Amino acid sequence: MWAQAWPTALTMTSYTLMQFIDSLMVAELGTMEVAAQGNGSIWQFTLVSFLLGILAMVNTFVSQNVGAGRPHDAAQYAWAGLWFSAISWVLLLVPFAFVLPVLFRFFGHEAELVVLETSYARVLLFGGFIMLASKSMSNFFFGIGRPRVIVCAAILGNIVNLLLNFVLIYGERGLPALNIPGIPGTPALGVTGAAIATVLGTAAELAIPLVIFLGPAMHARFRTRIDWQFRWRPVRDLLRVGWPNGLSFCNEIVCWAIFMSVLVGLFGTLHLAAGWIVLRYMHMSFMPAVGFSMAATSLVGRYIGAGRPDVAAQRARVAVVMALVYMTVCGLLMWWFREPLVALFTHGENTTPETAAEIIRIGSVMMICAAIFQTFDAIGIVYSGALRGAGDTTVPGVATVVLSWTVIVGGGWLLATRVPEWTSLGPWIAAAAYVIILGVFMGGRFEGGRWRSIKLLRGTDDSRHELSSPTPDSGGA
Repeated sequence: MWAQAWPTALTMTSYTLMQFIDSLMVAELGTMEVAAQGNGSIWQFTLVSFLLGILAMVNTFVSQNVGAGRPHDAAQYAWAGLWFSAISWVLLLVPFAFVLPVLFRFFGHEAELVVLETSYARVLLFGGFIMLASKSMSNFFFGIGRPRVIVCAAILGNIVNLLLNFVLIYGERGLPALNIPGIPGTPALGVTGAAIATVLGTAAELAIPLVIFLGPAMHARFRTRIDWQFRWRPVRDLLRVGWPNGLSFCNEIVCWAIFMSVLVGLFGTLHLAAGWIVLRYMHMSFMPAVGFSMAATSLVGRYIGAGRPDVAAQRARVAVVMALVYMTVCGLLMWWFREPLVALFTHGENTTPETAAEIIRIGSVMMICAAIFQTFDAIGIVYSGALRGAGDTTVPGVATVVLSWTVIVGGGWLLATRVPEWTSLGPWIAAAAYVIILGVFMGGRFEGGRWRSIKLLRGTDDSRHELSSPTPDSGGA
């Protein structure tokens, strides 16, 4: 599990690290830019998250086919993921880019904020195919037990993002506060530059796995160059099993977006800025746990494909313990160092000392709420990945939809409107309750064992297979 989990956790942190760096560098511009980057990021991600939830099933089908000794069928699902990414980009992401400003104005955001957050979100949506294709390739390599390929790609992507951030955000002005000169003749694009850097960094991250996927070694084992044509059956399989997972993921993102942009936004831009600062730290905490969840998906799928569900359950529990330890430590650090962590984002040239002090005060209270539910979040995240590896997606998806709307949105709205003197703390209490309840539900669902009766692969029976790759990634990148 550790051999599969540590590179997967590192990889899943990649895109989040890009946006964390974006936020940290955008914070040098001012408070409004931090709020705009956060709002633009999460609302463009609402639709992207649905597609990523479906693409996560590439991991499941690839790992189960590898475990069943059918490697030639695995490549079909990688290509299906790429075709699905292209079609979704044309039909969904590009049109959505033109709807977003209407949405932001509907939320009552001030005009300058609408311009900034729309600009950031549109760049990410126009480059959305690159991110979807990158995640499709990642899921293929996770499924075959080669996550170190994606680790190398993630490192390259973050280096490209960091360098381009400095060039595109600050331009020729550079960072006078730190005595860092800019590049002569380069325009400062601010928030828009941060989005462009993220897209280009993601493109660099896609390049490595795509080249290896099409290389001679992968072709010899998986026939990766043969099955590139569009085939409806594997795409249909991804949709058939993945739509509940995509709906669950998308729904949760939508609820968190409403939570931040509407409920926390009721109390002003400073509360929005503080909330996005805290969420950036939350992302750095739970995204490695999502990596453990992806590892659980791969290994559970592989052992189920090999006809060994007891081993699959054991590996899932090991992943839960690993993620639980990590996120609990993160929660303790968020509690103990909440003020200096928030203060890192309050040194912008347009941020007055009074504004910085207020953001630190608000953010520190939010950070306490986030710290409290970290342990339960680890349980829910990893067990949901294990259920996904077994193909159990419908009931967990429905539960996530019901709980997120009733607890995050409904409970947050009640506390924000009925106890307004609590300000943004009310919605954060509702969010904490949601994470705790969902974690308990996911744990109970997996340990209840109904996933053992699910059969995903065609033409399989109860015969036992030997795993074709018992030590994940033993061959290196």
